[in-house]
Amino acid sequence: MVMATDTSTAAIADFSKITMTDVSLAPLLRLAEELTPVFNAGSTGWLREVRLQGAYRVSHGTFPTRRDEDWRVTDVSILKETAFRPPTQVSIQAYELDAFNLDETAASRLVFVNGIFSDELSETSSLPEGIFVGNLAALPSEKAAELVNYLSGQSRNLDVFAALNDAGIHDAAVIWAEKNVVVEQPIQVLFVSNPEDAPIAIQSRCVAIAESGASFNLVEYYGAVSQGCSDQGEDLYFNNALTEVWVKPNGQLNHIRVQREAGAGIQIGNTVIDQAQDSRYKLTEINMGGQLSRHTVTLNQTGVQTDSILKGLTMLSGSQVSDTHTSVNLNHPHGTVDQLHKCIVDDSARSIFNGKVDVPQAAQMTNAAQLNRNLLLSSKARIDTKPELQITADNVKCAHGATVSQLEADEIFYLRSRGLNEYDARHLLIDAFAAEILGSITIPSLQNGLTNCVACRTIEA
Repeated sequence: MVMATDTSTAAIADFSKITMTDVSLAPLLRLAEELTPVFNAGSTGWLREVRLQGAYRVSHGTFPTRRDEDWRVTDVSILKETAFRPPTQVSIQAYELDAFNLDETAASRLVFVNGIFSDELSETSSLPEGIFVGNLAALPSEKAAELVNYLSGQSRNLDVFAALNDAGIHDAAVIWAEKNVVVEQPIQVLFVSNPEDAPIAIQSRCVAIAESGASFNLVEYYGAVSQGCSDQGEDLYFNNALTEVWVKPNGQLNHIRVQREAGAGIQIGNTVIDQAQDSRYKLTEINMGGQLSRHTVTLNQTGVQTDSILKGLTMLSGSQVSDTHTSVNLNHPHGTVDQLHKCIVDDSARSIFNGKVDVPQAAQMTNAAQLNRNLLLSSKARIDTKPELQITADNVKCAHGATVSQLEADEIFYLRSRGLNEYDARHLLIDAFAAEILGSITIPSLQNGLTNCVACRTIEA
Protein backbone atom coordinates (compact mmCIF):
# COMPACT_ATOMS: atom_id res chain seq x y z
CA MET A 1 0.00 0.00 0.00
CA VAL A 2 1.29 3.51 -0.85
CA MET A 3 1.65 5.53 2.32
CA ALA A 4 5.19 6.28 3.55
CA THR A 5 7.30 9.34 4.34
CA ASP A 6 10.74 9.10 2.73
CA THR A 7 12.17 11.98 0.69
CA SER A 8 14.79 10.28 -1.45
CA THR A 9 14.80 7.22 -3.67
CA ALA A 10 17.85 5.89 -1.89
CA ALA A 11 15.73 5.37 1.16
CA ILE A 12 12.93 3.66 -0.71
CA ALA A 13 12.96 -0.09 -0.38
CA ASP A 14 9.58 -0.49 -2.04
CA PHE A 15 6.52 1.54 -2.90
CA SER A 16 5.00 0.93 0.50
CA LYS A 17 7.41 3.43 2.05
CA ILE A 18 6.30 6.38 -0.05
CA THR A 19 4.17 9.26 1.12
CA MET A 20 1.95 10.83 -1.52
CA THR A 21 1.75 14.59 -2.04
CA ASP A 22 -1.52 13.98 -3.87
CA VAL A 23 -3.37 10.92 -2.57
CA SER A 24 -5.53 10.79 -5.70
CA LEU A 25 -2.48 9.38 -7.49
CA ALA A 26 -2.10 6.56 -4.99
CA PRO A 27 -4.51 4.08 -6.67
CA LEU A 28 -2.70 4.42 -10.01
CA LEU A 29 0.69 4.04 -8.34
CA ARG A 30 -0.56 0.99 -6.49
CA LEU A 31 -1.60 -0.53 -9.82
CA ALA A 32 1.86 0.15 -11.21
CA GLU A 33 3.41 -1.63 -8.26
CA GLU A 34 1.36 -4.74 -8.98
CA LEU A 35 2.79 -5.17 -12.47
CA THR A 36 5.45 -7.87 -12.44
CA PRO A 37 8.64 -6.72 -14.18
CA VAL A 38 10.32 -8.75 -16.91
CA PHE A 39 13.95 -9.03 -15.89
CA ASN A 40 17.02 -10.56 -17.38
CA ALA A 41 20.57 -10.76 -16.12
CA GLY A 42 21.60 -7.38 -17.47
CA SER A 43 18.73 -5.27 -16.24
CA THR A 44 17.64 -6.60 -12.87
CA GLY A 45 19.25 -3.91 -10.73
CA TRP A 46 18.79 -0.75 -12.73
CA LEU A 47 15.26 -1.56 -13.88
CA ARG A 48 14.20 -1.81 -10.27
CA GLU A 49 15.85 1.57 -9.65
CA VAL A 50 13.90 3.05 -12.58
CA ARG A 51 10.68 1.86 -10.98
CA LEU A 52 11.60 3.32 -7.61
CA GLN A 53 12.62 6.66 -9.10
CA GLY A 54 9.36 6.76 -11.04
CA ALA A 55 7.41 6.04 -7.88
CA TYR A 56 9.34 8.76 -6.09
CA ARG A 57 8.43 11.32 -8.78
CA VAL A 58 4.79 10.25 -8.70
CA SER A 59 4.77 10.65 -4.94
CA HIS A 60 5.93 14.25 -5.34
CA GLY A 61 3.60 15.01 -8.24
CA THR A 62 0.01 16.11 -8.34
CA PHE A 63 -2.87 14.95 -10.42
CA PRO A 64 -3.32 17.41 -13.31
CA THR A 65 -6.41 19.55 -13.11
CA ARG A 66 -7.84 22.33 -15.22
CA ARG A 67 -6.15 24.79 -12.92
CA ASP A 68 -2.83 23.71 -14.45
CA GLU A 69 -1.98 25.73 -17.56
CA ASP A 70 -0.92 22.69 -19.58
CA TRP A 71 -4.14 20.88 -18.70
CA ARG A 72 -6.60 23.77 -18.53
CA VAL A 73 -8.66 22.51 -21.47
CA THR A 74 -8.39 18.77 -20.92
CA ASP A 75 -10.28 17.21 -18.03
CA VAL A 76 -8.71 13.91 -16.96
CA SER A 77 -10.62 13.57 -13.69
CA ILE A 78 -12.20 10.35 -14.98
CA LEU A 79 -8.86 8.69 -14.28
CA LYS A 80 -9.12 9.29 -10.55
CA GLU A 81 -12.84 8.60 -10.43
CA THR A 82 -12.51 5.14 -11.98
CA ALA A 83 -11.43 2.03 -10.10
CA PHE A 84 -8.95 0.49 -12.53
CA ARG A 85 -7.29 -2.86 -12.05
CA PRO A 86 -4.12 -4.33 -13.56
CA PRO A 87 -4.45 -6.10 -16.90
CA THR A 88 -4.34 -9.86 -17.08
CA GLN A 89 -2.45 -11.87 -19.64
CA VAL A 90 -4.89 -12.88 -22.34
CA SER A 91 -4.53 -14.83 -25.54
CA ILE A 92 -5.96 -13.59 -28.75
CA GLN A 93 -6.03 -15.19 -32.16
CA ALA A 94 -3.85 -13.96 -34.98
CA TYR A 95 -6.85 -13.11 -37.14
CA GLU A 96 -7.99 -10.59 -34.52
CA LEU A 97 -5.03 -8.43 -35.51
CA ASP A 98 -5.95 -8.32 -39.19
CA ALA A 99 -7.17 -4.74 -38.85
CA PHE A 100 -3.68 -3.61 -37.77
CA ASN A 101 -1.35 -5.89 -39.69
CA LEU A 102 0.69 -4.33 -42.47
CA ASP A 103 1.86 -6.39 -45.42
CA GLU A 104 5.26 -4.73 -45.26
CA THR A 105 5.83 -5.79 -41.63
CA ALA A 106 4.64 -9.41 -41.78
CA ALA A 107 8.06 -10.57 -40.56
CA SER A 108 9.17 -7.47 -38.65
CA ARG A 109 6.44 -7.03 -36.06
CA LEU A 110 6.26 -6.95 -32.26
CA VAL A 111 2.91 -7.40 -30.54
CA PHE A 112 1.96 -6.45 -26.99
CA VAL A 113 -1.51 -7.35 -25.71
CA ASN A 114 -2.65 -5.19 -22.79
CA GLY A 115 0.98 -4.11 -22.43
CA ILE A 116 2.21 -7.72 -22.14
CA PHE A 117 4.54 -9.07 -24.81
CA SER A 118 3.13 -11.81 -27.03
CA ASP A 119 5.85 -14.01 -28.48
CA GLU A 120 3.29 -16.07 -30.40
CA LEU A 121 1.99 -13.07 -32.33
CA SER A 122 5.36 -11.43 -32.94
CA GLU A 123 7.56 -12.17 -35.90
CA THR A 124 10.98 -10.65 -36.58
CA SER A 125 12.63 -13.29 -38.76
CA SER A 126 13.25 -11.08 -41.77
CA LEU A 127 15.27 -8.39 -40.03
CA PRO A 128 18.95 -8.08 -40.96
CA GLU A 129 21.96 -8.31 -38.67
CA GLY A 130 22.74 -5.25 -36.64
CA ILE A 131 19.29 -4.37 -35.36
CA PHE A 132 17.58 -5.75 -32.27
CA VAL A 133 13.79 -5.80 -32.21
CA GLY A 134 12.24 -7.47 -29.18
CA ASN A 135 11.22 -7.07 -25.56
CA LEU A 136 13.34 -6.65 -22.44
CA ALA A 137 13.59 -10.35 -21.68
CA ALA A 138 15.04 -11.07 -25.13
CA LEU A 139 17.79 -8.47 -24.92
CA PRO A 140 21.30 -9.93 -24.82
CA SER A 141 22.86 -9.33 -21.41
CA GLU A 142 25.43 -6.85 -22.66
CA LYS A 143 22.76 -4.77 -24.37
CA ALA A 144 20.46 -5.03 -21.35
CA ALA A 145 23.22 -3.55 -19.23
CA GLU A 146 23.79 -0.76 -21.77
CA LEU A 147 20.09 0.04 -22.02
CA VAL A 148 20.38 1.84 -18.71
CA ASN A 149 21.87 4.71 -20.76
CA TYR A 150 18.62 5.08 -22.70
CA LEU A 151 15.56 3.73 -20.91
CA SER A 152 14.17 6.48 -18.64
CA GLY A 153 17.04 8.74 -19.68
CA GLN A 154 14.54 11.33 -20.88
CA SER A 155 11.35 10.44 -19.04
CA ARG A 156 12.45 11.91 -15.72
CA ASN A 157 11.79 15.43 -17.05
CA LEU A 158 8.26 14.72 -18.23
CA ASP A 159 4.85 14.84 -16.57
CA VAL A 160 3.42 12.72 -13.79
CA PHE A 161 2.04 10.15 -16.24
CA ALA A 162 5.54 9.48 -17.57
CA ALA A 163 6.67 9.06 -13.97
CA LEU A 164 3.79 6.64 -13.45
CA ASN A 165 4.95 4.66 -16.49
CA ASP A 166 8.47 4.50 -15.05
CA ALA A 167 7.03 3.29 -11.77
CA GLY A 168 5.05 0.58 -13.51
CA ILE A 169 7.54 -0.44 -16.15
CA HIS A 170 7.39 -4.20 -16.48
CA ASP A 171 8.42 -4.69 -20.08
CA ALA A 172 9.22 -2.62 -23.14
CA ALA A 173 9.49 -2.81 -26.88
CA VAL A 174 13.11 -2.21 -27.82
CA ILE A 175 14.20 -1.27 -31.35
CA TRP A 176 17.92 -0.75 -31.44
CA ALA A 177 19.95 -0.24 -34.63
CA GLU A 178 23.72 -0.45 -34.32
CA LYS A 179 26.15 1.98 -35.92
CA ASN A 180 25.72 2.49 -39.68
CA VAL A 181 23.03 -0.17 -39.95
CA VAL A 182 20.40 0.84 -42.47
CA VAL A 183 17.13 -1.10 -42.42
CA GLU A 184 14.80 -0.39 -45.30
CA GLN A 185 12.06 -2.76 -44.17
CA PRO A 186 9.61 -1.00 -41.81
CA ILE A 187 9.26 -2.29 -38.26
CA GLN A 188 5.88 -2.36 -36.56
CA VAL A 189 5.28 -2.30 -32.82
CA LEU A 190 1.63 -3.05 -32.14
CA PHE A 191 0.18 -2.26 -28.73
CA VAL A 192 -3.26 -3.79 -28.86
CA SER A 193 -5.74 -3.51 -26.03
CA ASN A 194 -8.32 -6.14 -25.23
CA PRO A 195 -10.89 -4.33 -23.07
CA GLU A 196 -12.44 -6.37 -20.29
CA ASP A 197 -15.62 -6.11 -18.26
CA ALA A 198 -13.84 -4.14 -15.54
CA PRO A 199 -11.68 -1.11 -16.45
CA ILE A 200 -8.00 -1.96 -16.73
CA ALA A 201 -4.92 0.29 -16.65
CA ILE A 202 -2.19 -0.54 -19.15
CA GLN A 203 1.40 0.69 -19.18
CA SER A 204 2.84 0.66 -22.71
CA ARG A 205 6.54 1.36 -23.14
CA CYS A 206 8.78 1.67 -26.17
CA VAL A 207 12.37 2.75 -26.72
CA ALA A 208 13.89 3.30 -30.16
CA ILE A 209 17.60 3.87 -30.68
CA ALA A 210 19.35 4.72 -33.93
CA GLU A 211 23.06 4.75 -33.28
CA SER A 212 25.49 6.86 -35.30
CA GLY A 213 24.78 6.56 -39.00
CA ALA A 214 21.94 4.09 -38.47
CA SER A 215 18.55 4.42 -40.13
CA PHE A 216 15.19 2.64 -39.86
CA ASN A 217 11.43 3.11 -40.17
CA LEU A 218 9.21 2.52 -37.14
CA VAL A 219 5.42 2.20 -37.02
CA GLU A 220 4.05 2.47 -33.49
CA TYR A 221 0.42 1.39 -33.62
CA TYR A 222 -2.14 1.54 -30.78
CA GLY A 223 -5.48 -0.20 -31.30
CA ALA A 224 -8.09 -2.39 -29.65
CA VAL A 225 -9.47 -5.83 -30.42
CA SER A 226 -12.99 -5.28 -31.65
CA GLN A 227 -15.72 -6.91 -33.66
CA GLY A 228 -16.02 -3.85 -35.83
CA CYS A 229 -13.99 -0.73 -36.28
CA SER A 230 -11.12 -0.80 -33.81
CA ASP A 231 -11.81 2.73 -32.59
CA GLN A 232 -15.34 1.84 -31.49
CA GLY A 233 -16.46 -0.07 -28.37
CA GLU A 234 -17.89 0.73 -24.96
CA ASP A 235 -15.47 -0.89 -22.50
CA LEU A 236 -13.43 1.64 -20.55
CA TYR A 237 -9.69 1.21 -20.12
CA PHE A 238 -6.66 3.45 -19.66
CA ASN A 239 -3.46 3.17 -21.68
CA ASN A 240 -0.56 5.16 -20.25
CA ALA A 241 2.01 5.10 -23.05
CA LEU A 242 5.59 6.33 -23.10
CA THR A 243 8.09 6.23 -25.96
CA GLU A 244 11.69 7.37 -25.82
CA VAL A 245 13.59 7.99 -29.05
CA TRP A 246 17.32 8.45 -29.44
CA VAL A 247 18.81 9.48 -32.78
CA LYS A 248 22.58 9.62 -32.62
CA PRO A 249 24.90 11.68 -34.92
CA ASN A 250 24.07 11.17 -38.59
CA GLY A 251 21.29 8.81 -37.58
CA GLN A 252 17.87 8.84 -39.21
CA LEU A 253 14.50 7.67 -37.96
CA ASN A 254 11.17 7.81 -39.75
CA HIS A 255 8.59 7.36 -36.99
CA ILE A 256 4.86 6.83 -37.57
CA ARG A 257 2.51 6.76 -34.58
CA VAL A 258 -1.12 5.70 -35.03
CA GLN A 259 -3.61 5.97 -32.16
CA ARG A 260 -6.87 4.09 -32.70
CA GLU A 261 -7.86 3.14 -29.17
CA ALA A 262 -11.38 1.78 -28.62
CA GLY A 263 -14.26 4.24 -28.43
CA ALA A 264 -14.40 4.26 -24.62
CA GLY A 265 -10.65 3.96 -24.19
CA ILE A 266 -8.41 6.63 -22.71
CA GLN A 267 -4.85 7.16 -23.77
CA ILE A 268 -2.34 9.52 -22.19
CA GLY A 269 0.86 9.30 -24.22
CA ASN A 270 4.30 10.84 -24.04
CA THR A 271 6.90 10.74 -26.81
CA VAL A 272 10.28 12.27 -26.12
CA ILE A 273 13.05 12.54 -28.72
CA ASP A 274 16.74 13.28 -28.38
CA GLN A 275 18.39 14.26 -31.65
CA ALA A 276 22.17 14.52 -31.92
CA GLN A 277 24.26 16.39 -34.47
CA ASP A 278 23.43 15.93 -38.17
CA SER A 279 20.55 13.59 -37.37
CA ARG A 280 17.20 13.41 -39.14
CA TYR A 281 13.90 12.61 -37.43
CA LYS A 282 10.40 12.57 -38.86
CA LEU A 283 7.24 11.92 -36.87
CA THR A 284 3.86 11.37 -38.52
CA GLU A 285 1.11 10.89 -35.95
CA ILE A 286 -2.51 9.96 -36.59
CA ASN A 287 -5.09 10.29 -33.78
CA MET A 288 -8.56 8.86 -34.31
CA GLY A 289 -9.64 6.73 -31.38
CA GLY A 290 -10.56 6.92 -27.71
CA GLN A 291 -13.06 9.02 -25.82
CA LEU A 292 -10.14 10.98 -24.39
CA SER A 293 -6.58 11.10 -25.65
CA ARG A 294 -3.58 13.27 -25.09
CA HIS A 295 -0.20 13.03 -26.77
CA THR A 296 2.70 15.11 -25.53
CA VAL A 297 5.70 15.31 -27.86
CA THR A 298 8.94 16.70 -26.49
CA LEU A 299 11.74 17.04 -29.02
CA ASN A 300 15.22 18.16 -28.03
CA GLN A 301 17.83 18.97 -30.65
CA THR A 302 21.15 18.35 -28.95
CA GLY A 303 23.55 19.05 -31.81
CA VAL A 304 24.12 21.29 -34.83
CA GLN A 305 22.51 20.81 -38.24
CA THR A 306 19.64 18.75 -36.91
CA ASP A 307 16.55 18.26 -39.04
CA SER A 308 13.11 17.57 -37.52
CA ILE A 309 9.77 17.07 -39.26
CA LEU A 310 6.51 16.76 -37.31
CA LYS A 311 3.31 15.91 -39.17
CA GLY A 312 -0.01 15.19 -37.49
CA LEU A 313 -3.65 14.47 -38.25
CA THR A 314 -6.41 14.33 -35.64
CA MET A 315 -9.89 13.27 -36.72
CA LEU A 316 -12.69 13.31 -34.15
CA SER A 317 -16.44 12.83 -33.99
CA GLY A 318 -19.12 12.19 -31.37
CA SER A 319 -17.96 13.58 -28.02
CA GLN A 320 -14.29 12.67 -28.38
CA VAL A 321 -11.59 14.89 -26.89
CA SER A 322 -8.05 14.82 -28.22
CA ASP A 323 -5.19 16.97 -26.98
CA THR A 324 -1.85 17.33 -28.74
CA HIS A 325 0.97 19.12 -26.96
CA THR A 326 4.33 19.56 -28.67
CA SER A 327 7.48 21.18 -27.40
CA VAL A 328 10.49 21.59 -29.69
CA ASN A 329 13.69 22.82 -28.12
CA LEU A 330 16.48 23.99 -30.40
CA ASN A 331 19.76 24.62 -28.64
CA HIS A 332 22.30 24.58 -31.48
CA PRO A 333 22.90 26.43 -34.77
CA HIS A 334 21.58 25.39 -38.18
CA GLY A 335 18.66 23.38 -36.89
CA THR A 336 15.47 23.02 -38.90
CA VAL A 337 11.93 22.20 -37.81
CA ASP A 338 8.95 21.73 -40.10
CA GLN A 339 5.70 21.14 -38.24
CA LEU A 340 2.20 20.78 -39.67
CA HIS A 341 -0.71 19.50 -37.58
CA LYS A 342 -4.24 19.19 -38.96
CA CYS A 343 -7.51 18.51 -37.15
CA ILE A 344 -10.91 17.49 -38.52
CA VAL A 345 -13.59 17.79 -35.87
CA ASP A 346 -17.28 16.90 -36.12
CA ASP A 347 -20.37 16.56 -33.89
CA SER A 348 -19.59 17.82 -30.36
CA ALA A 349 -15.98 16.66 -30.35
CA ARG A 350 -13.13 18.85 -29.19
CA SER A 351 -9.57 19.09 -30.42
CA ILE A 352 -6.74 20.85 -28.64
CA PHE A 353 -3.39 21.76 -30.13
CA ASN A 354 -0.66 23.44 -28.14
CA GLY A 355 2.64 23.70 -29.96
CA LYS A 356 5.73 25.44 -28.67
CA VAL A 357 9.01 26.03 -30.49
CA ASP A 358 11.83 27.47 -28.41
CA VAL A 359 14.68 29.17 -30.30
CA PRO A 360 17.23 30.40 -27.74
CA GLN A 361 20.25 32.59 -28.43
CA ALA A 362 22.44 29.57 -29.12
CA ALA A 363 20.19 28.41 -31.96
CA GLN A 364 21.44 30.82 -34.63
CA MET A 365 20.61 30.14 -38.30
CA THR A 366 17.52 28.17 -37.29
CA ASN A 367 14.78 27.57 -39.81
CA ALA A 368 11.53 26.76 -38.01
CA ALA A 369 7.98 26.59 -39.35
CA GLN A 370 4.89 25.59 -37.41
CA LEU A 371 1.30 25.52 -38.68
CA ASN A 372 -1.91 24.18 -37.18
CA ARG A 373 -4.85 23.91 -39.60
CA ASN A 374 -8.32 22.95 -38.37
CA LEU A 375 -11.51 21.97 -40.14
CA LEU A 376 -14.78 22.26 -38.27
CA LEU A 377 -17.63 20.14 -39.59
CA SER A 378 -20.25 20.98 -36.97
CA SER A 379 -21.43 24.08 -35.14
CA LYS A 380 -21.04 22.17 -31.84
CA ALA A 381 -17.48 21.02 -32.50
CA ARG A 382 -14.69 22.91 -30.74
CA ILE A 383 -11.10 23.76 -31.54
CA ASP A 384 -8.54 25.15 -29.11
CA THR A 385 -5.26 26.04 -30.72
CA LYS A 386 -2.21 27.75 -29.30
CA PRO A 387 0.85 27.86 -31.56
CA GLU A 388 3.73 29.37 -29.65
CA LEU A 389 7.10 30.52 -30.92
CA GLN A 390 9.71 31.84 -28.50
CA ILE A 391 12.72 33.41 -30.23
CA THR A 392 15.79 34.86 -28.54
CA ALA A 393 18.26 34.25 -31.38
CA ASP A 394 18.60 37.13 -33.86
CA ASN A 395 19.62 35.40 -37.09
CA VAL A 396 16.83 32.95 -37.76
CA LYS A 397 13.96 32.27 -40.12
CA CYS A 398 10.85 31.34 -38.15
CA ALA A 399 7.12 31.36 -38.82
CA HIS A 400 4.03 29.97 -37.17
CA GLY A 401 0.28 30.20 -37.41
CA ALA A 402 -3.10 28.57 -37.03
CA THR A 403 -6.28 28.47 -39.09
CA VAL A 404 -9.80 27.36 -38.25
CA SER A 405 -12.31 27.02 -41.08
CA GLN A 406 -15.36 25.19 -42.32
CA LEU A 407 -16.05 23.60 -45.67
CA GLU A 408 -16.39 26.38 -48.18
CA ALA A 409 -19.81 26.66 -49.78
CA ASP A 410 -18.20 27.91 -53.00
CA GLU A 411 -16.01 24.84 -53.23
CA ILE A 412 -18.95 22.51 -52.66
CA PHE A 413 -20.97 24.42 -55.23
CA TYR A 414 -18.12 24.13 -57.74
CA LEU A 415 -17.86 20.38 -57.28
CA ARG A 416 -21.63 19.98 -57.53
CA SER A 417 -21.57 21.96 -60.75
CA ARG A 418 -19.19 19.28 -62.05
CA GLY A 419 -21.70 16.50 -61.36
CA LEU A 420 -20.98 15.46 -57.77
CA ASN A 421 -23.76 15.27 -55.23
CA GLU A 422 -23.49 17.10 -51.90
CA TYR A 423 -22.26 14.03 -50.03
CA ASP A 424 -19.50 13.21 -52.49
CA ALA A 425 -18.42 16.82 -52.72
CA ARG A 426 -17.96 17.05 -48.95
CA HIS A 427 -16.13 13.72 -48.96
CA LEU A 428 -13.75 14.92 -51.61
CA LEU A 429 -12.88 18.13 -49.76
CA ILE A 430 -12.36 16.42 -46.40
CA ASP A 431 -10.28 13.63 -47.91
CA ALA A 432 -8.13 16.18 -49.69
CA PHE A 433 -7.60 18.06 -46.41
CA ALA A 434 -6.32 14.89 -44.75
CA ALA A 435 -4.30 13.73 -47.75
CA GLU A 436 -1.52 16.23 -47.13
CA ILE A 437 -0.63 14.35 -43.93
CA LEU A 438 -1.51 10.82 -45.03
CA GLY A 439 0.49 11.33 -48.21
CA SER A 440 3.68 11.62 -46.18
CA ILE A 441 3.30 8.01 -44.97
CA THR A 442 5.61 5.97 -47.17
CA ILE A 443 4.20 2.54 -46.26
CA PRO A 444 1.53 1.84 -48.91
CA SER A 445 -0.70 -0.53 -46.93
CA LEU A 446 -0.76 1.81 -43.94
CA GLN A 447 -1.45 4.85 -46.06
CA ASN A 448 -4.28 3.08 -47.87
CA GLY A 449 -5.78 1.78 -44.64
CA LEU A 450 -5.78 5.17 -42.96
CA THR A 451 -7.13 6.86 -46.08
CA ASN A 452 -10.03 4.42 -46.01
CA CYS A 453 -10.56 5.19 -42.32
CA VAL A 454 -10.82 8.90 -43.05
CA ALA A 455 -13.24 8.25 -45.87
CA CYS A 456 -15.32 5.93 -43.66
CA ARG A 457 -15.52 8.51 -40.86
CA THR A 458 -16.38 11.42 -43.13
CA ILE A 459 -19.59 12.94 -41.99
CA GLU A 460 -22.94 12.85 -43.66
CA ALA A 461 -23.94 15.96 -45.51
